Amino acid sequence: MKKAYVFPGQGAQFVGMGRELYDHSEAARELFEQANEILGFRITDLMFSGTDEDLRQTRVTQPAIFLHSVILARTLGEDFRPDMVAGHSLGEFSALVAAGALTFEDGLVLVSKRALAMQKACEKEPSTMAAIIGLEDDVVEAILGGIYEVVVPANYNGPGQLVISGSEQGIDIACEKLKEAGAKRVLPLKVGGAFHSPLMEPARVELAQAINEAALNTPLCPVYQNVDAQASTDPKEIRQKLVAQLTSPVRWTQIMQAMIRDGAGVFVEVGPGKVLQGLVKKVDRSVEAISA
Repeated sequence: MKKAYVFPGQGAQFVGMGRELYDHSEAARELFEQANEILGFRITDLMFSGTDEDLRQTRVTQPAIFLHSVILARTLGEDFRPDMVAGHSLGEFSALVAAGALTFEDGLVLVSKRALAMQKACEKEPSTMAAIIGLEDDVVEAILGGIYEVVVPANYNGPGQLVISGSEQGIDIACEKLKEAGAKRVLPLKVGGAFHSPLMEPARVELAQAINEAALNTPLCPVYQNVDAQASTDPKEIRQKLVAQLTSPVRWTQIMQAMIRDGAGVFVEVGPGKVLQGLVKKVDRSVEAISA
């Protein structure tokens, strides 16, 4: 039975995250302090004793989740033996560092640049996201295809659970149409903008240069990437998909299905929260889902 390690994305943060790692592991403490130096501010203070509002800032949220995930993976030592890895959105960077494709330093710099680029893109145009519960993916896709405003599928999180992303007007129109089509719930999300949509193009262009300049090594196991849910080990292919990720949907449902099809029987969530464990169970209740 193969073991898949999965890494969460934005939204998994909580005040106090990483404190236990910092207090009880010297290796973890060194990495946290190194991160403070790289970022130029004490992100540990915000993670351990900041406010919810502090942690909701994209420039803080993304590096914080990345650090919690990667440092937790490092503290597992010899117990970290994945047959395959994947990360949800931001979590793809955590997965690549944990699997040895990116160094800790390069991964943190890229995540920080990603957060700032996304924040800038969000400020250019009012935009948002919404979770659609209880409709088949193809039904949602068909309805979105008939809306003139910018609105697209952003996160395929599980059967009957799809997040859409776009302009504020596009999301408003889509939500009304999806309610009429029989969605059980339509939940506007408290996010800074339209992640994984064409509105992130300025961020994609800005981040592409940094990704293309970063050294990428062959990972120790296949990485199932967001853009196409396919397993990759070729650094050139991984780089291309990482650049495309910001404006493409996160195909998490398809990633889980592919991993299970390829023999994954145990999923280990590495990072804050338990969101991914729940999503795994929505895809297949027969597999085991645990926290690191």
